[in-house]
Formats: sequence, C-alpha cells, structure tokens
Amino acid sequence: MLKNAHRLLSLTTAAVVASTSFAFAEPSAELIAAAKKEGSLTTIALPHSWCGYGDIIAGFKAKYGIEVNELNPDASSGDEIEAIKANKGNTGPQAPDVIDVGLSFGPSSKAEGLIQPYKVSTWDSIPDDAKDAEGYWYGDYYGVLSFVVNTDIVKELPKDWKDLTKSDYANSVALAGDPRGSNQAVQAVYAAGLAAGETDATKAGEAGLALFSEINKAGNFVPVIGKSASLAQGSTPIVIAWDYNGLSWRDTLKGNPPLEVVVPETGVVAGVYVQAISAFAPHPNAAKLWMEYIYSDEGQLGYLKGYCHPIRFNDLAKNNKIPKEMLDALPPAAAYEKAKFPTLDEQDKGKTAITTKWDSVVGANVQ
Repeated sequence: MLKNAHRLLSLTTAAVVASTSFAFAEPSAELIAAAKKEGSLTTIALPHSWCGYGDIIAGFKAKYGIEVNELNPDASSGDEIEAIKANKGNTGPQAPDVIDVGLSFGPSSKAEGLIQPYKVSTWDSIPDDAKDAEGYWYGDYYGVLSFVVNTDIVKELPKDWKDLTKSDYANSVALAGDPRGSNQAVQAVYAAGLAAGETDATKAGEAGLALFSEINKAGNFVPVIGKSASLAQGSTPIVIAWDYNGLSWRDTLKGNPPLEVVVPETGVVAGVYVQAISAFAPHPNAAKLWMEYIYSDEGQLGYLKGYCHPIRFNDLAKNNKIPKEMLDALPPAAAYEKAKFPTLDEQDKGKTAITTKWDSVVGANVQ
C-alpha cells in the first residue's frame, strides 16, 4: 500500500476502514454560527511560508469571516505544547486554540490531557495509521528532510549526510530548529543516523548525534536556527529543512540567491505533522471549524500548493481533485522512493536519545 512519494509510507499497511465519525458530512450550520459568535481563532507556530499557511489562513478568514490571532509563527512543537500548559486558565489572546505539531507530540499531548477529541467530516479519508482512533489528533500533511542550498556560495551540492563533514562546507551547515525542542531538527538528526545504517531507533538517534558532533568538530556547523533570511544572507548557506520549506523559500527568493533543494541519497526521513485542539481552547467552536476547513478538499489542496503532501492525498488523487499544475510543481517522485516514515515508537525513542544527549554529545547551543 505505502510505497512512493504520493503514498503515506508510515506506520502500518492496513487499509482505511470506516470509522464511527460523529462529525457531519459538512460543517453544520450550528457549528458555523457558534464559531462566528466566538469571532476569533488563535493559532500558533504557523509561518505564512510554511506549507501554504498564508493562503490557508486567508481562505479560512474569507470563507467564515472569523479573525485569526496568530501567535509566535516561528515557535517549535515544544513551544506550542508549553503555550497550552502556560495558559490553562487563560481565555485571553495568548491561549492557543489549535496546534500543528510533529507526530510524536500527538500521543504525549493526549496522555497529558492537553488536547480534546473532534472528528472532522472527512475523517474516513484520513489514513488510520496517521490518526488517533478517538480523534484527539490526526495528521494534516507530510514532507521529507532535505538540504536547502544557496548555490551562489556552495558550488558543489552535498549529496548525502556524510558529505556535510567535508571541508568544503566550513561554517555552512545549520538546522532549521533547536534539536532539543524542534521536531524538524530532531528528525534531521534521526535521518542522519539512519543514513549511517542504524535501524534501531535509539541507536539511529545516537548515530545521528555522532555525525552532528563530527560536523561540529569539523567547523561546519553553525549553531543558529536556519531560515530563508540566513540562507539568502549566506550566514547559513546549507539549511537542513523539510522539502516544502525549502521549495517555498526558493519561490520567495525568486533566484536571489538561487536555491537548490536536495533530497539526500540515504536517510530519507518523511515526517507527518498533526493537528489538534487544545483542551483549554478559549474558542472551541472556531477551533472545530478550522479543523473542518483544513481537512476539506480546499484546505488540503492549500497544503499541496505550499509543496506539502496533504494527508488526504490518496483520496484526492483517486477522485481526480488535484490540478495537474500542482503535481508538476512537486519534485520528482523518484526522490522520495527511499523515504521512511518512523513509527510513533521509533520517533519517541529517537527523540529521547537526541533531545537528552545533544548537549553532551554535540555541545552546540542552537539559538
């Protein structure tokens, strides 16, 4: 079932089965009215250049006339969880209604009582291996880790993880997050470990740390959070980021400087991000309506426009709902054929090894 770039290579090979969804076929008039009465939705960690979120947020506002209060666009998954914890009794503008976090944060947030269940009307078309059976969290999109390279500065493209230790890349390599809290950065380190040939999740995490220690000792690692601005300025001419971020940055910079997005030859890790509603959401109905919107055909195609593979990709493709120009704008499917979707258990073990040992093994304080 799950073999190539356009298919979710994740946790099981079970077919999608019908579920006992308690959502309506479309957002009910009652939900829309209740959400409009609340009048506002508070999001967090949704940069407009990430996954097409700028247009998605604009589309939601235009469709329902609900204001969107956007907190800390550059926050990490860990920051989002902390924001819920810090605002449990707060109904003001600093309390997030919804979160968009790495897959491993879904189960842990559920276990801590930080999120609430809700099944959207398109629930049945979300693969079973990318959602919590009770509706507490579910995948919204996925991508793969890649090297985003400023080719004005870097003349020879790195092809694989081990290449990043070469002297050609002195003071060049950055992660797109702090590996002690950012899912994107954690998965990058994990991918490096898989490239080293490790299959055990804990050992892969440790092998990834060892490679980044080598990159750091070679003088190649830059301990700042890599972004499109630092790429353009040349302070981090190689940033390890999700492919959709790199492709979006490439479009935004319009060739000044030119960027290449390289999917590594080995250690290709694909990551699912998940959406959830805070258990303490000040605007619970607006949060549910947001969920309905981003899991609708319109919302899912918004992700694809932003170079992310929407979680309902297979369903949209089967029903011929994906415009050809969107498919043509994606990297070749062959680049994704080796992609591995770590299971929740693998992610948890890898994350534990990486976040707890980064300081002692690599010793670079990413800021």
